[in-house]
Amino acid sequence: MINLVLSLAAGLVVVVLVKLAGFGLLAGIIPGTIVFLAILVVLGRRSFTQLQAVVQAVQAELSSMTPNKKEQLAKADKAVKMLEAALPLGKWQFLVEGEIHGQIGMIKHLFKDSDGALAAFKKASGRNYFAKAMQAAIYFQKKDFGAMAESFEAAVKHGNKESLMWAAYAWCLIQNKQDDKALKVLSRGVEANPSDEKLKKALSALQNDKRLKMSPWEPMWWQLGLENPPMQQPQFAGGGRRRGFMRR
Repeated sequence: MINLVLSLAAGLVVVVLVKLAGFGLLAGIIPGTIVFLAILVVLGRRSFTQLQAVVQAVQAELSSMTPNKKEQLAKADKAVKMLEAALPLGKWQFLVEGEIHGQIGMIKHLFKDSDGALAAFKKASGRNYFAKAMQAAIYFQKKDFGAMAESFEAAVKHGNKESLMWAAYAWCLIQNKQDDKALKVLSRGVEANPSDEKLKKALSALQNDKRLKMSPWEPMWWQLGLENPPMQQPQFAGGGRRRGFMRR
């Protein structure tokens, strides 16, 4: 928000200066707009660069996990506090605060703090589709299937090219004895990703009354917390442009 105000102020200054130089108001609009957009881009990049630095520090903290459960929880708590300390960045740039809440929710979910994760996910950016899928997983475990479906719909809307979103959605529906709906979800997924062989095989399996296997999506599948990995230890993937832990 502050970045937008500063950019608007700079653009208006240019418009006023052009006007004071004896030109018409319209003559100042084009350079004023250019200055506004240029400064908005520069300040926005600065804010996201600052956020990325925090996310990288969090990743470094989480990547040094040990088998000791107490140490794991201590590192997770430290990572959450690092992200919370970055929340003031949201005053400067749109979307940053929601992104941070999404990251916090993902960590809390991975460390089995479902209530804390839900509280964070409710403040998260709707564009963070993996956070939405985690939110859906929690609602599934709480047997709130209406909220689960709503969260998964948000996940497949913004992550329609990520086949795990479709597969996880279908898996949850199957567990709830809604095979017909699962077929429709996978059909939508294949339609959105016609070259995705994993989704095609999953759809074919359901069409032939076979079990939907999630192994093609491991280890990312385990992060949703719907099935346990062979070793009971949180897994973290490499960072991406905005989300940090999972690449979109």
